[in-house]
Amino acid sequence: MRTIKVATYNIHKCVGMDRKYSPERIAEVLEEVDADVIALQEVLCHTGLSVRDHQAEFIATRLGMDFRLGENRKINGGEYGNAILSRLPIVQHENHDITVSRYEPRGCLHAEIELNGSGKLHFANVHMGTSYFERRQQVHKLLAEHVLHRPGMLGKRIVAGDFNEWVTGVTTKLFKAAFNSVDPKLHLGTRRSFPGILPVVHLDHVYFDEDIKLRNAAIHRSRTALVASDHLPIVAEFEF
Repeated sequence: MRTIKVATYNIHKCVGMDRKYSPERIAEVLEEVDADVIALQEVLCHTGLSVRDHQAEFIATRLGMDFRLGENRKINGGEYGNAILSRLPIVQHENHDITVSRYEPRGCLHAEIELNGSGKLHFANVHMGTSYFERRQQVHKLLAEHVLHRPGMLGKRIVAGDFNEWVTGVTTKLFKAAFNSVDPKLHLGTRRSFPGILPVVHLDHVYFDEDIKLRNAAIHRSRTALVASDHLPIVAEFEF
């Protein structure tokens, strides 16, 4: 039996609730979490500036992990999107465009991760739109056969990220029909995780195939995590 700890964390470009820019603080939170595979959203990566300004590489190096970046758009010349960090070998990766016309570019970063003798894990990192109408179209893009329903993926999938859905909308209904989920109230003890200091809604979710067993899950609420970003990390441990 193989266990693996995953986390999802919207790092808000490494700008905290105190408006301080600190990739070091995000890395500190993730050191506390101690996950094997991490989904990061709102990651900004500048090449050619300070080492700390390529956020994905800087954080991954601090944690001793490999990383893959899924660029969705440019911000001031930097690559902006989602990143997957992993202690386990990343066999391959692909960034899927789930952008809806007239809305901000969005993506789903998928990585195939080697579980060292226990097969492969298909891990997807999602950051969906803020509009209800946008998400209604994005969820169908995500659950298409060329993205999350490809042959060979079923039974081996974990999908994590910022779904920007705090009510039971179409996205939640369709994902719960296709996957098991980390339930905010049942597994996390609360339905609120955003914003971190005074949470009022739950935006970050983890979905997984029924062949994967959830051992435990939690919202990480350390003193550093409360100020490092406007989101709190969601952490879940699974058995394969």
